[in-house]
Amino acid sequence: MSAGTTIGFLGAGRMATALAKGFVKGGLVQAAGLIASDCAASAREAFRRELGAAVTEHNAEVAAFARVLLLAVKPAQASEVLAEIRPRLTPDHLLISIVAGVPIAALEEAAGGAARVVRVMPNTPALVGAAACAYALGTAATPEDAQRVQALLSGVGLAWKVQETLLDAVTGLSGSGPAYAFLIIEALSDGGVAAGLPRDMATRLAAQTLLGSARMVLETGAHPGALKDMVASPGGTTIDGLHELERAGVRGALMNAVRAATAKAAAMRRH
Repeated sequence: MSAGTTIGFLGAGRMATALAKGFVKGGLVQAAGLIASDCAASAREAFRRELGAAVTEHNAEVAAFARVLLLAVKPAQASEVLAEIRPRLTPDHLLISIVAGVPIAALEEAAGGAARVVRVMPNTPALVGAAACAYALGTAATPEDAQRVQALLSGVGLAWKVQETLLDAVTGLSGSGPAYAFLIIEALSDGGVAAGLPRDMATRLAAQTLLGSARMVLETGAHPGALKDMVASPGGTTIDGLHELERAGVRGALMNAVRAATAKAAAMRRH
């Protein structure tokens, strides 16, 4: 992207701040090219403090300043915010929405058809530059828009282009998935404490184990099952542990969690 890139955040909460920091760190935009609006003074101040960027109470100022707009408000606020900025929107605007549950058609209608829309499903590890994101293009979005969104999201983790119909499944897997991972880390830590480890050590061992295992999957490209078999030697400790997990139905429970969260995301979108 050019040094003159401007990005405006409609909403300056933690996710917006995390994304902005990733964009700056990745060299995709300079702090001087950022602006954020929020009705909460505390959110505006936090964004200004973290980025050294301009902030405002007025959404229209953001639309006037930036040609790339990132909508990061609560779902109930999305239509109101877009209605407010609609007179400022032009065909040059790219509107990127990270608002959960609001489909592209609703975003395009609220924006008055003036802006090109891309809908994104990020997740909370964007806060540490390790997001797993997916995005879907609106009816007027161009291949160049897709390249821009891919570059922006790659600044905070990994990103995949999908059809909008798959975003509910993305929500159920990577959107809700960090909560599943935190639960697993907590449970592993509890197991370590039960086995005699100090709590701090047990938690850090559990977290580092999941981090390292995830990196092996991503960096080797090997199937998770094959990597699992590398650890589970015949007659060893790991296969006994895996047997207990299978008896408890952990695999099925995680699959059911993804399916339940996907179904809830679809239900929220319909209302």
